[in-house]
Amino acid sequence: MGSFDLLMQGFENALTPTNLLYAVIGVLLGTAVGVLPGIGPAMTLALLLPITYSVSPASALIMFAGIYYGGMYGGSTTSILLNTPGESSSVVTAIEGNKMAKRGRAAQALATAAIGSFVAGTIGTALLVLFAPTVADQVVKLGNPSNFALMVLALFAVTAVLGNSRLRGFIALFLGLTIGLIGTDTGQPRLTFGSPLLADGIDIVVVAVAIFAIGEALWVAAHLRRRPLDIIPVGQPWMSREDWGRSWKPWLRGTALGFPFGALPAGGAELPTFISYISERKLSKKPEEFGHGAIEGVAGPEAANNASAAGTLVPLLAIGLPTTATAAVMLLAFQSYGIETGPQLFDSEPILVWTLLASLFIGNTLLLVLNLPLAPVWAKLLQIPRPYLYAGILFFASLGAYSVNFQWFDLLILLVIGLLGLAMRRFGLPVLPLIIGVILGPKMEYQLTQALTISSGDISTLWSEPVAVIVYVVIALALVAIIGLGLRKPAPVVDKEEVSA
Repeated sequence: MGSFDLLMQGFENALTPTNLLYAVIGVLLGTAVGVLPGIGPAMTLALLLPITYSVSPASALIMFAGIYYGGMYGGSTTSILLNTPGESSSVVTAIEGNKMAKRGRAAQALATAAIGSFVAGTIGTALLVLFAPTVADQVVKLGNPSNFALMVLALFAVTAVLGNSRLRGFIALFLGLTIGLIGTDTGQPRLTFGSPLLADGIDIVVVAVAIFAIGEALWVAAHLRRRPLDIIPVGQPWMSREDWGRSWKPWLRGTALGFPFGALPAGGAELPTFISYISERKLSKKPEEFGHGAIEGVAGPEAANNASAAGTLVPLLAIGLPTTATAAVMLLAFQSYGIETGPQLFDSEPILVWTLLASLFIGNTLLLVLNLPLAPVWAKLLQIPRPYLYAGILFFASLGAYSVNFQWFDLLILLVIGLLGLAMRRFGLPVLPLIIGVILGPKMEYQLTQALTISSGDISTLWSEPVAVIVYVVIALALVAIIGLGLRKPAPVVDKEEVSA
């Protein structure tokens, strides 16, 4: 059966009343959490992981995909109305979007963001359908050494390439790998401290809920300042003929930038949104408007943002490698249902995968249809008092963690790792390397053990395959580039008067 036939079968499954209902819930919930500052799709998925055990894998993943896409869209609302990005990928949108809102053009800014998200999401999903099966077919032919090398590349990418501080990234990665080592998978107890409750390791769902929900809630509570939010009023989003003329090219250019960056192991949405903004500023016929509310500065970055979200699913579905925190939690959703992710996924679970891909088209359409008329409602959602919001998050996080195994010990682990999440935010440690370390650590250990077992302990087997060699060369070149750029940075200029003072 060809890809087109499988996709049509996926649409049949995704359009059933039950799955369609979960898609609607997903996009509405995703937009809501994207709108609320500090509550992103990753935290929401982590909170819902224990709850979705009672529904089918297809319904749960459809809802999660809707939350993912909706969260990417919702982040633009706070960027435009509050100058407070709900997601890190919406930072660039705030530059021009909030200026447009202050000039009385909030409706136009929200409209170009919504339509640009739809255009980019649709094209990005189509590219995902085209490329993900092909990538999976090639990756399935790889041996243990190549799979191990690809995982090393993923860990390297989220620590050394992404983020502001590589040292902090490696510290977070070390913490994640350490948590992933807990248990007796190798026959020997590791970091169990003699407790039989740790013999099976720490449930990854508990780790995700603790790091994202508990850590974030405690951090916000520690820095909560009660002051009314100055929300710019918004009517129904609409665009004039001139707005359409100035937006459609940035939508396409942003899509072309966002998808490939999202598909790369070191991708993400932050870099393509910034590049899109710079490009639109240089290509605009009205560059003088930039910095004062140029619509191109909203259209391009928002398209890049949502296209990268589709691109992120390529390595997730085809290789089993998450490159963002939200993708990492989606990977946990697969694992919680006993579904082995990786290149075999398209062969082992074809109906599930193609139903998920079809639901992305449906969810993207629902986002446009529902969110354009609901824009004023999302603006009012920003007025919910933060203490009530985060008190609810703590309650549902605790309830969800306890429901995994119905053991009080999980609540203790939840608190300990939640405090670790608070400490990470206090000292600026990124969360993504930790989560990916917890997920990929055991997988890397398995691939390494298999490779060394087959080769009777010969270490050279790790670079015995062409793909593995290429990956290690890429890592080496990236290291050289990083070190070279670090050495070229000028030393900070110290003001003698400040020193003497």
